[in-house]
Amino acid sequence: MPLQLPHLHDIEAAAQVVYRSFQATPQYRWGTLSQRLGADCWVKHENHTPVGAFKIRGGLTYFDQLKQHGELPQEVMSATRGNHGQSIGWAARANGVACSIVVPRGNSLEKNAAMRALGVNLIEHGDDFQAAREHAMHLAAERGAHMVPSYHKDLLRGVSTYWWEFFQAVPQLNVVYVPIGQGSGACSAIAAKLALGHTARIVGVVSAHATTYADSIAAGRVVEAPVTTALADGMACRVADPAALEVLIPHLDHVVQVTDDEVAQAMRTLFADTHNVAEGAGAASFAAAWQERDHNQGKVVGTTLCGGNVDSATFAKVLAG
Repeated sequence: MPLQLPHLHDIEAAAQVVYRSFQATPQYRWGTLSQRLGADCWVKHENHTPVGAFKIRGGLTYFDQLKQHGELPQEVMSATRGNHGQSIGWAARANGVACSIVVPRGNSLEKNAAMRALGVNLIEHGDDFQAAREHAMHLAAERGAHMVPSYHKDLLRGVSTYWWEFFQAVPQLNVVYVPIGQGSGACSAIAAKLALGHTARIVGVVSAHATTYADSIAAGRVVEAPVTTALADGMACRVADPAALEVLIPHLDHVVQVTDDEVAQAMRTLFADTHNVAEGAGAASFAAAWQERDHNQGKVVGTTLCGGNVDSATFAKVLAG
């Protein structure tokens, strides 16, 4: 049975939960980006949340639902490459719940430090997100901890609020580009579009070096794919989520694949034109819009700077080109 997407009243209620921690993030039409694309280019700045990424919205609403149902656990467990872990760490701390997060070995040093600063017990295991996720599930079962998934209807409630803000602020959007990690961001864009009756086309963006979602959408079933991206860790998924696929397949206009080189160029462009720092996945939306610029001449294009949490050394290397 497909996962039920949040309706308008769910998203509006979720916004009230989110706004207890921070206000709506801005969206700006950037002149130089628009000039480059030959289109009106709007950027939704989810890099301006308290954890520097959109995921915090989902953590807040996930824990709010646990609390409302009297189901707050003593400990939560999850797996991440960074932003989901910060989201869960933030919400767990706010609710007085112990939090352990599994990350793959060689994960972002600065994302790891940010999670530890939120009181997270950080566990390093495996060589990629999938291995970390499987280990987290094993530990949760062993310890009787509550396993927070990367994709869940109560996470979507919160994440949908950022697209609800964007679609309301810029009703004239023709097309939006949404990076796909485990699917919460893209499915939330679809939920907000449907809830508001918006007409924008939604284009999914995946790393060309982590194609499980592109391959799975094309095949109509989960297709595992190797992960070799060195830059877009927020999109570094090996196995698509079947529940996310059920939402994406009928509602995405199409999927664009972006290489690490294209992502790096987008990171440089975003910094030059807006002086905002984008992590790899955070720049993927603009990278896709740039790739398809010939199709969008004169249109209103929505991109999302969905996260700015890139290690300093990595960003310095990218800027050096």
